[in-house]
Amino acid sequence: MKSINLTVGTAGHIDHGKTALVKNLTGCDTDRLKEEKERGMSIELGFAPCMIADTQIGVVDVPGHENFIKKMVAGAVGMDAVILVIAADDGVMPQTREHLDILSLLGIRHGLVVITKIDRIEPTKHAEVVAKARSFLQGTFLESSPIFPLSNVTGEGFDPFLESLAELTRSILPKRIDGIFRAPIERVFTAPGYGTVVAGIPVSGMARVGDEVVLLPQNLSGRIRRIEVYGQDSGEVLAGQCAAINVGRWDHRDIRRGDVLTLPGYFTPKEWFVCSLKLLPHEKLRLKSGCEVKFHVGTSETAAFFYPLSGAFMDGGAEALVQIRTKSPVVAGPGDHFLLRTPTPTQTVGGGQIVEAVDRRYKGNRPGVSEDLHARRKAICDERSFVEYCVRKTESFAIDAPTVAVRVKMHTDRTSGILADLVSAKKIFSAAGNLFVHEETAADLAAKIVSHIEESHRQAPESPGVAHDQLRRLTTLEKPIFDAVISRLMESGRVVERFRRLALPSHHGALQNDDAQTLDAIDALYRAKLFAPPSIEEIAAQLSASASTVEKRLRVLCEHERLVRTENGILFHQEAISKAQEIVAAHFQEKGRLESVDFKYLLDTTRKFALPLLDYLDRIGVTRRVGNTRYPKK
Repeated sequence: MKSINLTVGTAGHIDHGKTALVKNLTGCDTDRLKEEKERGMSIELGFAPCMIADTQIGVVDVPGHENFIKKMVAGAVGMDAVILVIAADDGVMPQTREHLDILSLLGIRHGLVVITKIDRIEPTKHAEVVAKARSFLQGTFLESSPIFPLSNVTGEGFDPFLESLAELTRSILPKRIDGIFRAPIERVFTAPGYGTVVAGIPVSGMARVGDEVVLLPQNLSGRIRRIEVYGQDSGEVLAGQCAAINVGRWDHRDIRRGDVLTLPGYFTPKEWFVCSLKLLPHEKLRLKSGCEVKFHVGTSETAAFFYPLSGAFMDGGAEALVQIRTKSPVVAGPGDHFLLRTPTPTQTVGGGQIVEAVDRRYKGNRPGVSEDLHARRKAICDERSFVEYCVRKTESFAIDAPTVAVRVKMHTDRTSGILADLVSAKKIFSAAGNLFVHEETAADLAAKIVSHIEESHRQAPESPGVAHDQLRRLTTLEKPIFDAVISRLMESGRVVERFRRLALPSHHGALQNDDAQTLDAIDALYRAKLFAPPSIEEIAAQLSASASTVEKRLRVLCEHERLVRTENGILFHQEAISKAQEIVAAHFQEKGRLESVDFKYLLDTTRKFALPLLDYLDRIGVTRRVGNTRYPKK
């Protein structure tokens, strides 16, 4: 026997034979409660293992009564395929229609149709009942599905039904198990000697005994002590398998249907959700902005409010992006199917897929909001596209693999593999080793940086360029991102570096003739007094210029690296720096070390100029200070 993580469920009106059909399939009576026995109808979900050919799958039996629709929805969430049950003597009934609507809205696309209780009608009526069922199914995902008249009492019609069911299960791809484990809780109970047990069908991933898990929204942490799959001990549970999971130290009174068991760090309970909603084509159906609805996702039912992203309402049959705000926090992920029901009258009105849980309400009429949300809706349908979207849309311009993994609800190693593929495809690139930037983002940032440089050239044409730190402050970028974009600009030749400043290739710090002459004159004054440079006032007096004019020219000379500014603000000519290095090198050869007090004598200057210059030599790595003594830099 082999077992696959696939669940088939029943659906249909009350008393149409769903539970009897499950019993014939599995040998299990899924009506386990005393009240169910007494009333002759299913109240809770029933789960049982089923052997189809040589393969074990799961079967879930849902209640058919309209009062238990929320439990039917909780069961439908775990289904991979459905057996729609219609009684031959009743035909299509209200809950038949609502169940089929719910299944469609929840994204179920596989199934069979069974006409039960054929022993209660004349054989001549069989074809007519099948024809009516076929007409009812037109336009639904079951319109081409086979229909099997059968009797749960006599067994008539079961053989072809079982053959078709086996074929159906072979054609369905079981749920993937490489995602983040998440199991919406269907029920909770205590087991003697074990403590609290939660049960349900995981919608993604897998878990093993010993795994650390968290229960949300309570944020209770624990480790799995024991797992049963379809009542049998198992070391693991896979998405799509009905399981009971024992985490002993929790109090069962703190847990309820709708809570979620998952891995720590990936999900956060939220109250705002962006959703792709399709309303059923009901006559006179209109949902107004702000109206109250019942929001079903996973196994939870929560009171919520409806907000269209455009307009003030939605009419029956419409499809649009909307936001839902729940009255209490809910755990759900991108791509989860949901259902909307109105509280008065109580009826299913629509459903669709969650795009993403968010922190606030969006204004759909603001520039770019609608376009972004539609792009997000499209991206969640494919994991590679969603990873790329997360890199492109991150507010910080760059993002690391763990952060992407949390947003897309995927293990970090798998996320890293997709990011590597996107790098190879030149969709994104790696910055500072662990950050990823989208190529379109990089192009936008590069254009802004070039624009800042161009503006700087216009404002200061005499300057050779913009200092790195100054340009980074203008862009407000974090250093790793700024450095990565600048590196790419320089590699492409769009930006060059001159005198440790960034410039466009066509810019060379053009100076007017008068400016050039003044600069040369100041340059000459500094070269004439290498180790006792002139003050601003001395320069201004000699050139008959204002102090502000001199300061501006000194800044230009520093930018062109003809002058060097020490930490205390004293300026030296570049020749002074070179000459001082030669003098120090010769002294080291003779003495092996240099005392600070001796430096002014070597330069024939005063302590005022000698110490700042010596500190500058420390800073650029020519000398190494130990107390008041300098040694050659190792």
